Amino acid sequence: MRFNFITWMTLLFFSSSIQAQKLPIIDLPENLSFHFVSPEPIQYVDISVKSISGDLPIKNVLRIKRNADSARAAKDLPALVPEAIVTIAGESFIAQYRIRYVPEQAGREYATQIEVLPDHMKPLESGPALNKLQLEKLASALLFKKQHRNIAHAKAFGIEGNINNLATFGDYIFLDIGYENRTNLKYDTDEVRFKIEDQKINKATTVQAIELKPELVLFKNPAFKKHSRNVYVFKKFSFPGHKILKIELNEKQITGRVIEMSLKYKELLDADSL
Repeated sequence: MRFNFITWMTLLFFSSSIQAQKLPIIDLPENLSFHFVSPEPIQYVDISVKSISGDLPIKNVLRIKRNADSARAAKDLPALVPEAIVTIAGESFIAQYRIRYVPEQAGREYATQIEVLPDHMKPLESGPALNKLQLEKLASALLFKKQHRNIAHAKAFGIEGNINNLATFGDYIFLDIGYENRTNLKYDTDEVRFKIEDQKINKATTVQAIELKPELVLFKNPAFKKHSRNVYVFKKFSFPGHKILKIELNEKQITGRVIEMSLKYKELLDADSL
């Protein structure tokens, strides 16, 4: 896989500054393989020590394992000592993890995989950072866009929600979201939350949701009697295909009405350009 000069310089920068980062920690006992699942095809992998080997069984999965000789030598080392850094680069991101050798304990279950999620990622080729005024101008322009794609829709408690437009500019994602109140009861908005979570949730499974915070919200979230429309701006992110971006409108009242919409990653990939 070919990377351009800027990409390689980005990789070099992150590799030289890992000591200043708080990296996710992976415990790796001997005789156990661990898998990193990426939302994009993996383009580059670096493992900082020879005592861990890795391969790509499929294009978006990195498998690592301690080598037999190093596993025997590690028995003489204190437990939970950081031993390695694993760097993974996709088409648009880089992520790093701290691997530590741990002694295998009978009866204990160890995690065998982790998903590379947005809070692990840093963009590889970042565009210029935009200030608040520039983001507000772009968000306002999206409001005046005539074409409404009706990307996602939901209805509950007499409230209808709709994602009107979805667009990108550089490293930013813009969501144009509108709500219609079909009742005579005013809707007092508490907040709009954005979470990445599994598309299908088993009742016996603990739900792991990643909450995203917008870089900019064009308008404050006031109460509305009939209509509400707003634009939310995020730094570029990605997530696995089996997860969704859930958009949740919450009311202030104790028995408040909640309206949820879902956005698939494919719809993000199909976003228009501003």
